[in-house]
Formats: sequence, structure tokens, C-alpha cells
Amino acid sequence: MKPINVSVIAAPSGLVSLVKTALLAGALLALGSGLALAADFPKTGSTNYTIHYVFDPLGTVEIPGVGKVTALEMVGPTENTEGKPWFNNMKAKCYATNVETSGKKWIDGGCTLTDSDGDMIFSYFDTRDIDKAQPKMDCGTHHITGGTGKYKGLTGTEAFACNKVATPAGAPPGSFAMDLPHHTVWEIK
Repeated sequence: MKPINVSVIAAPSGLVSLVKTALLAGALLALGSGLALAADFPKTGSTNYTIHYVFDPLGTVEIPGVGKVTALEMVGPTENTEGKPWFNNMKAKCYATNVETSGKKWIDGGCTLTDSDGDMIFSYFDTRDIDKAQPKMDCGTHHITGGTGKYKGLTGTEAFACNKVATPAGAPPGSFAMDLPHHTVWEIK
């Protein structure tokens, strides 16, 4: 079989122009939609999203029968469960302490969410802070205290639930996984 010399294949000039226009329009649409998301983050709003966390224990101190605290690193992607662009496809990273003492157990920590532009949201959370008005979000509350870029001045609250899921293959030894559905309400001041 003879190789085809593509330099001799010619397309009508109108077709070439149409293809170039279509490719340019597609590229601009793709670029423009990303810019619109960045520029159009609402000043106020609410949505539901889930973080798919892997919890990695970093270290533990314990006095048997008295108390135990474990330092945790939590990482995972976000997924907006309403199909909205807000709080979707972000990278979550948190550090937390898991405390068990006097018959009580709680986890407190701080987190960042980073979007594809590199803009970040900061929040802290407390599993003792339960929003009684949202009985399905019975695991704690995140408090958004600020951010960078499009999230500068962002504040809000995020009641969340905790659902154990299978630990992904390849996770560090001792790790466990949870999906944390969030209901977030925010404003930018």
C-alpha cells in the first residue's frame, strides 16, 4: 500500500475557512466559560456539595484509660451534588485533631479548598457544632473565614454529615475514607 501524500489533498477554501472559524469559536467558548465562572462567582448563595476525603493519621499520643489524640491529614476532591459550578472540582486539604477523652469524641481542624485557578477558601470546623435546623447534617459545621482571588472576603457556614466509605486502594496504612456532604451558605463582603 502506498502512503498518502497529504500535501496533495486539497479542500475547498470555503470549507477550510469554516473549519478554522468553528475551531476558533470552540476555543473561545471553552476559554470564555472558564473566565465567566471566575468572574461570576455570586456575592451570596447556597449549594450542596460533597468532599470525598481520605483521612491519613499522622501521629497519636495516648494515656490508656485517660485520653487519646490523633493528628490527621484529610485530602480529597469536591463534587457539587446539584450540578452547579460552585464548590465543584476543588482540592480539599485539612489538618485536624481527633480527640477521645472522658467518654467524649470530637474532631476539630482547618481546611483549604483550592480551585483550578489556584484561588483558595479557608475554613475551620468543629464536630461539636451541630446545626439543629439541618438534622441530616449531623456531623459538624465548617465556618468559612476568607479566601484569595475570587473568594476574597468570603464568609459562611457549612453544616456537614459524615458517611464512611471504602478506603481507596493505595491509601497509606491506617487511613480511612469518608464522604462529607455539605450544605453551604455564603456571602462576599
